[in-house]
Amino acid sequence: HVQLVESGGGAVQAGRSLNLSCEAHGYSGSGGCKGWIRQAPGKEREWVAHGVFEIAPVYAASVKGRFFFTRESAKNTIHLQMNTLQPDDTAMYYCVADSSCRPIIATTPALQGQGTQVTVS
Repeated sequence: HVQLVESGGGAVQAGRSLNLSCEAHGYSGSGGCKGWIRQAPGKEREWVAHGVFEIAPVYAASVKGRFFFTRESAKNTIHLQMNTLQPDDTAMYYCVADSSCRPIIATTPALQGQGTQVTVS
């Protein structure tokens, strides 16, 4: 039973940074696609970023240059470093995983964590 557990959310002022982490429990190996999606109140889910082992991460235009996806394969952990946060970044952020990246971009991943709230004022 694979479980994705996020941490690192919080409330910050605009311009500040946060680092989200996601650890995969019950899963080992560097295969598949992992990433992040978010959902703001009253809005549709939005793909944020994803990465595949040994391939450069891909980012949504709204976060490119501000957010950075990294992974620690040995720890089954991925991170999302979020810099220069803006109020529009306020959302519940979900760690997601799938065997390929297409479902993640479509915000319909096979696996999803419980989410961590990010609030920017």
